[in-house]
Amino acid sequence: MGPILAIPDKNNSIKTSKYNFFTFLPLNLFEQFQRIANAYFLFLLILQLIPQISSLAWFTTVVPLVLVLAVSGVKDAIDDFNRHKSDKHVNNRPVQVLINGMLKDEKWMNVQVGDIIKLENNNFVTADLLLLSSSEPHSLTYIETAELDGETNLKVKQALTVTAELGEDLQKLTEFNGEVKCEAPNNKLDKFTGTLTLRGEKYALDNEKMLLRGCTIRNTEWCFGLVIYAGPDTKLMQNSGRTTFKRTSIDRLMNVLVLVIFAFLALMCLILAIGNGIWEYDKGYYFQVYLPWAEGINSASYSAFLMFWSYVIILNTVVPISLYVSVEIIRLGNSFYIDWDRKMYYPLNDTPAQARTTTLNEELGQIKYVFSDKTGTLTQNIMCFNKCSINGKSYGDVYDMSGQRVEINENTEKVDFSYNQLADPKFAFYDHSLVEAVKLSDVPTHRFFRLLSLCHTVMPEEKKEGNLVYQAQSPDEGALVTAARNFGFVFRARTPETITVVEMGETKIYKLLAILDFNNVRKRMSVIVRSPEGDLTLYCKGADTILYELLHSSCDSLKEDTTEHLNEFAGEGLRTLVVAYKNLDEDYFQDWIRRHHEASTALEGREDKLTELYEEIEKDLMCCYSFLNALEGQSPE
Repeated sequence: MGPILAIPDKNNSIKTSKYNFFTFLPLNLFEQFQRIANAYFLFLLILQLIPQISSLAWFTTVVPLVLVLAVSGVKDAIDDFNRHKSDKHVNNRPVQVLINGMLKDEKWMNVQVGDIIKLENNNFVTADLLLLSSSEPHSLTYIETAELDGETNLKVKQALTVTAELGEDLQKLTEFNGEVKCEAPNNKLDKFTGTLTLRGEKYALDNEKMLLRGCTIRNTEWCFGLVIYAGPDTKLMQNSGRTTFKRTSIDRLMNVLVLVIFAFLALMCLILAIGNGIWEYDKGYYFQVYLPWAEGINSASYSAFLMFWSYVIILNTVVPISLYVSVEIIRLGNSFYIDWDRKMYYPLNDTPAQARTTTLNEELGQIKYVFSDKTGTLTQNIMCFNKCSINGKSYGDVYDMSGQRVEINENTEKVDFSYNQLADPKFAFYDHSLVEAVKLSDVPTHRFFRLLSLCHTVMPEEKKEGNLVYQAQSPDEGALVTAARNFGFVFRARTPETITVVEMGETKIYKLLAILDFNNVRKRMSVIVRSPEGDLTLYCKGADTILYELLHSSCDSLKEDTTEHLNEFAGEGLRTLVVAYKNLDEDYFQDWIRRHHEASTALEGREDKLTELYEEIEKDLMCCYSFLNALEGQSPE
């Protein structure tokens, strides 16, 4: 993490173009002369200005060289003009800024760090903002981050409770006088470290309270945010870097070919120069009367040296400078073909393909492999709850009267969830024994589904009574919460401090005391809640290899049974997770939560301190359950 920064006075203007009116010519020429053929012809032009070796007029080289540079320069100028045009469009977008107690329309480029701005549904986020309040309950804000990470599923951000109280009261927002301390601008899209000091209290700020430039507000009528990073300091611009001169594989190949031609040309000129030197030495003096040496030439070796450069000039047509012009014209034509390609037209959004540059388009046809760690890229990221292992017993398979496993198909009888008025009608499950276990109040089964309904970051929407829609940041979480919902443990509502669950028809409100976040190193997440009865419990879910190491020794036999089920189901190509829980001592927890608050408000080493605390409390977990999700659906070809 970088040093702590005071709020700087920076505006929100961005610049992605490479040139301006004054720098275009020198910079573009510098880039173009990095091509070996162009540099060669410039060198050739210099040779032609030397009378002793020049046998051709200088303009015979200048004309084709200027033509090549002009064609490439015009193409680069058009590309950069489009960048200037795009920058101007973005910088002049309107946004509502709170000024002297009133909302006034301002251009994006005039927004500064410390401004409070209002965004409405479907607005682009102007800068990197600290979310203050929104129109949604508990100050939730739904955003789409497709321009940042390619994800089209909605993500949820939530304001601090202390700022959520500001609502849309312009007077309160104007009087907001908190102090934000945060890390230096960086390109880490998934991390933010800062603190807000308000009325003498210090509050931890993380990425879940930030709206980043490049996101789009969705399903949220309005929200207010405080500008933290603006313009080039935003995480989006920190990731973009400066526009550089890019070479394609064809450019590199042409440079290699030209080097080979140079070597061949130099060899020819060397042979001819040596031949000239030998001839001048043996026979040349016989012809001195009518074929004298030029002034200044007094030996055959010097004559051969000058003749070498003369042949370089005479044989310059061996180097195919026109090849570069041909390639540039072909690239320009290809960019039009991309724009006109009907198969790349997306009718739902009326969006055609657009070639934003003519420099790299031929690279598209040379892609051989696509490496992706996202299974959702190939499967539309559709997940469903498939099977589970609870307390050593496997659920999800269907058996006939003789005890033989039956393959599930569209004719297989589904579990009837009509007894649950809040069940999702789209959810399908076929093993009736699991429903019976829930109805019989089997303690491990209830504990399993209670964990699924509590240990997550899903946000519920209830537009109509009983019509729940879950907004999940990952399809896994959405599938698990939906499964718990259908089996009688309905996640109903969430605030920053509570989680409301309807358990078998009875509404219970759990106090949410801490969320131990998931990351790629921990490979697990946990929540600590207090039940209505006052019990303190930590619920955890994560990868089996990680959670197995955290289990209490008394769970060894259960772990073996669960591992057997995991291996069996993983062999069927299912995605697996393991869940566990732990009852906490009140005195120990009070000491731990105090240390957790100190670590969460630290500006230096916050992540390491929190990880150490998470490791401490997630030891000696009890029970071991596993659940499995299947990937469904395929993306269109």
